[in-house]
Amino acid sequence: MTTSRAWVFRGSNHPLQLESLPVEPLRQGEVRVAIECCTLCGSDLHTIEGRRSTPLPTVLGHEMLGRVVELPRSETILSLSGEPLTIGSRITWGVAASCKTCFYCTHDLPQKCESLFKYGHESLAKMPKLSGGLAETCHLTAGTAIAIVPDTMSFKVATPASCATSTVAAAIRAADLRAGEHVVVQGCGMLGLTALAWCAMEDAASTIGIDIDHGRLAQARAFGATHTLQSTADPQALTDEVLVLTAGRGCDVVLEMSGSNSAIERSVAMLRPGGRLILVGSVFPQPAVALFAEQIVRKCLTIRGMHNYTPADLQSAITFLARASSRFPFESLVPLEFSLDQLPQAIHSAHAERPPRVAILNR
Repeated sequence: MTTSRAWVFRGSNHPLQLESLPVEPLRQGEVRVAIECCTLCGSDLHTIEGRRSTPLPTVLGHEMLGRVVELPRSETILSLSGEPLTIGSRITWGVAASCKTCFYCTHDLPQKCESLFKYGHESLAKMPKLSGGLAETCHLTAGTAIAIVPDTMSFKVATPASCATSTVAAAIRAADLRAGEHVVVQGCGMLGLTALAWCAMEDAASTIGIDIDHGRLAQARAFGATHTLQSTADPQALTDEVLVLTAGRGCDVVLEMSGSNSAIERSVAMLRPGGRLILVGSVFPQPAVALFAEQIVRKCLTIRGMHNYTPADLQSAITFLARASSRFPFESLVPLEFSLDQLPQAIHSAHAERPPRVAILNR
């Protein structure tokens, strides 16, 4: 039986184990990929720490880049751009596969599909077993959105596209961002920095990055922030700064990437009448947020949550990175590289140094 090596996670109280898992035959619509790179996302680390639950045992890792090594016989599988996949195609793919026919799939929410299959989040009891990125190969199930990645695009730029960049694409779409608008981005981690760059590429009038960390604020300037503010300041002082920077009206859009309740609460005051607040970072249970409904109503605000993304957002992410990677230092967001065998050292470094991403390479 053919096997593929993968790191199996059985819970935060158990060490990850490098095991050989069976390579299952492809069914109709499926693709086998040799993984080039997987980047460790913050949610992977939270799962390993026990702060986030997932079905067990599992193979973690959902930001992946690889090359097609096997396709079904007598079947053509198309990428999102319409290009047929061939052996050797360099690809990334959606964090989840959807059925295309259920209520949510037919209401433009495929990420909430009633039979969703989520890469890097499924139990080994479920087929296919090799569905996480901390492995040598990945078995893509039918219904997976697949995007061609140019050979010229660095693995450091391309690998986070299937989570971080696509999530930002969805947030920008939800915000209905227009050229000449003023945007506040709260939280300047991987998502926030990508959002700042995207807003700059869309010709925002100003992009205001807010974070507690001085180092992240320095990075924000490199990713297109026209202004940066430290979030340790008094909330009213922060709001006053935003009003000064936006001709006294307030910003058009707030992209909330931090998941901080205090950041959410001050967003309402920062927005102009008719402004839009997009909540992205709140993906863990939190205490209730204090929002004043009267302010929301009188200011005619729109508040929208965005979790994961659609296939179109994945293609938008790749297109964006092809345009923006020469202007902004995306490679700097993945400063550490380790081989698959070195995963324990990679996790230690991710915790100790806290870079936006750590790359796990199959060399």
